[in-house]
Amino acid sequence: MAVAIVTGSAGLVGAAAVRKFAAQGLDVVGIDNDLRRHFFGEAASTAWNRQVLEREIPAYRHVSADIRDADAIDRVFADHAGSIKAIVHAAAQPSHDWAARDPIMDFSVNANGTLVLLEATRKHAPDAAFVFLSTNKVYGDTPNDLPLVEQEMRFELDPAHPYARHGIDEHMSIDGTLHSLFGVSKAAADLLVQEYGRYFGLRTACFRGGCLTGADHSGAELHGFLAYLMRCAVTDKPYTVFGHKAKQVRDNIHADDLAAALWAFVERPRPASVYNIGGGRHANCSMLEAIAGCERRTGRPMRWSYSDDARTGDHIWWVSDTRRFQADFPDWRYRYDLDGILDQMHAAVERRLAHDAA
Repeated sequence: MAVAIVTGSAGLVGAAAVRKFAAQGLDVVGIDNDLRRHFFGEAASTAWNRQVLEREIPAYRHVSADIRDADAIDRVFADHAGSIKAIVHAAAQPSHDWAARDPIMDFSVNANGTLVLLEATRKHAPDAAFVFLSTNKVYGDTPNDLPLVEQEMRFELDPAHPYARHGIDEHMSIDGTLHSLFGVSKAAADLLVQEYGRYFGLRTACFRGGCLTGADHSGAELHGFLAYLMRCAVTDKPYTVFGHKAKQVRDNIHADDLAAALWAFVERPRPASVYNIGGGRHANCSMLEAIAGCERRTGRPMRWSYSDDARTGDHIWWVSDTRRFQADFPDWRYRYDLDGILDQMHAAVERRLAHDAA
């Protein structure tokens, strides 16, 4: 039986990948030690999602291991050598702010952990597809140099700019820019994944994501803004927007749509691929628009406040140009638009609150 190894398997994207790959007939080995709880506290723990996966997916086997532990990772890969079809690397420390608090741990998880996985792949599964969940933060704050126009509810790109119609493509430089320490650790991992494709011929891909989201997201104040925003809206909890007049724009891709994209690559992999992946022009919003969307679903105003202190290296406007990926995999389609994402999130928060109250 073909095997997929998924790191961060109890997280948002990891769990979506587990479900997608199991549905395609693969056995799935998930590696996740719930570091998210350490990063963001009990409310962000993914332990609940692990329990759901183990209960609902017979083809899933969980391994509680740290991706920095080379011996533990080597044992997992060695146990399945000859059967590994795909590695989906979705484990990460994902927050700008947290990285600045502990740069050594951030880099060790994001960069060193990726290197451990690449070496295990080269040793035990050189013909497998290796898919890395990178980030648009590898471009640093270069997007903030784009000519922006302030509108009532958002910043928008000058219509005359080449990126205006489709968003930002993979030709944007990652050099000469302020990345944040998180952006640096992810850029290091991104380059490693590319180099193992070019130098060693591994079939690697870097998916440089915009905002990855969905109803299963364990959103926290420092990461997963749309899920956390909806939870605050439903529970009437205060929310703070940082900087840019609350008009900063993000594109949003549902984890299930992303998992489908990962599977498309696994079916036809190639070395050292790089793709910007996100909601693109199909699904994006400003903070003000996201707040309004949450308020329409709860039927009451949110308790939110504004701080002029923008996060270091934060993007003012990001919309992914996904045309490179869509050209390579023309059968892939979005299933969720922004309204569909928000509707699903709202229903999920209501269900969890009802469950907790029962």
